[in-house]
Formats: sequence, structure tokens, C-alpha cells
Amino acid sequence: MVEGFAELTAANCKLFRKQVCAALNGHTVVEIDLSRTALVDCAGLGALVVIRNLTRDRQGAVRLLNPTPPVQQLLDLVRAGEIFEIVNGQTAADLPVARPGTV
Repeated sequence: MVEGFAELTAANCKLFRKQVCAALNGHTVVEIDLSRTALVDCAGLGALVVIRNLTRDRQGAVRLLNPTPPVQQLLDLVRAGEIFEIVNGQTAADLPVARPGTV
């Protein structure tokens, strides 16, 4: 799981992508905790899409966990729910483990 970004913007999206890619390490499901993220700009959204594309190429998925209201508003506006799994009110420990070959 990747967490700890108060803002996901052009100023730090490269660092974010680097941390997520390091966390991939053979995993197919990436969980990104957005519970403390107050702002996502277009570069930050682009970074999320890049991560989604990397995981999709590995038959995986991206879960966006507990986005704050402003971030949820942006995700709704761009219909991000169509390409990301957006989970509210749960911790990573509450989520089912994705296994290869299951739906």
C-alpha cells in the first residue's frame, strides 16, 4: 500500500510514481491510501492513470482507498470509478485478497 501524500500534484507526481513502482515488486494489486490527500491536480491524476496502466498490463488492478471529499469529487467528475476500484470506509486489512484467475 502506498500512502502519505497530502497532495498529488505536478510537484511530486514523479516521486509518487517511483514509490508505487517500487512497491509493485511483483504484486498485481496496488492500494493507494488517499485518506490524507487533500488535493489531486491533472498531473496527479495522470500519475494514477500511469500506475493503473502498469498494473493492467500485469492483469492487476488499482484500489483507491478512502479518498477525501475533494479528491472524491474529482474522481467522480472524471468518472474514475470506471477504471479504478474506489473503496470508502475500509482499511486495507478489510479488503479481500485478489488472487490470480479469480474475478
